[in-house]
Amino acid sequence: MFDHPIPRAFQNRFSTQYRCYSVSMLAGPNDRSDVEKGGKIIMPPSALDQLSRLNITYPMLFKLTNKNSDRMTHCGVLEFVADEGICYLPHWMMQNLLLEEGGLVQVESVNLMVATYSKFQPQSPDFLDITNPKAVLENALRNFACLTTGDVIAINYNEKIYELRVMETKPDKAVSIIECDMNAFTGSGNRLDGKKKGIEPSPVPIDPSDIKRGIPNYEYKVGRITFIRNSRPQPRKTAEDEDSEFIAFSGEGQSLRKKGGRKP
Repeated sequence: MFDHPIPRAFQNRFSTQYRCYSVSMLAGPNDRSDVEKGGKIIMPPSALDQLSRLNITYPMLFKLTNKNSDRMTHCGVLEFVADEGICYLPHWMMQNLLLEEGGLVQVESVNLMVATYSKFQPQSPDFLDITNPKAVLENALRNFACLTTGDVIAINYNEKIYELRVMETKPDKAVSIIECDMNAFTGSGNRLDGKKKGIEPSPVPIDPSDIKRGIPNYEYKVGRITFIRNSRPQPRKTAEDEDSEFIAFSGEGQSLRKKGGRKP
């Protein structure tokens, strides 16, 4: 019946439907909060076996689709340790897909172009209070495999969650950010509440001539510690200073009794 062979691109395509749960539902003694800090999912071992037989190219990237809401995003895979028929997603990813616990998600393998540019919009002005938000964002993106325009991703910094909307990606609306040279978060940041972000002054270089060196103690002996209370030179005393020099207990005492002999 089928005279035309199936194209190779479709032969190597992985497409499966799973019931998805947030990482907090993952059973086991180990804390998997690291999954919440990135853009990768946990899939069952059978997925790895099928992907190996399909000769899927690395890195393994996937398109996730919620057919009920027509929402989609892209991700990488962290491990293949989930129960069969189940996959675990970061909470922010489930929010983007409008998925509830146990909802169905379509997982398909994809090949994405490498990112050259991305633009983000913080969802809270608190993110711009960070000393170097660009460095924080670039470090957090190391836990992501790809970005999708329109997603609201979540990153963790100093035990606090910051949400950022992916406003734009180039050269496509979904890009891979694994081992890429990408311009991210370019330009100056503006707070959503209208306040100007404080700019820390750059440190002033020290002139070598301003560095004062102390006089070494040539009488130093091992095992002895010398405490120098005041290393500044003492002012010379004048004749007036010597005359008015304070001498302890040099004054005359005063009695509360009136002077005179005692009555017999």
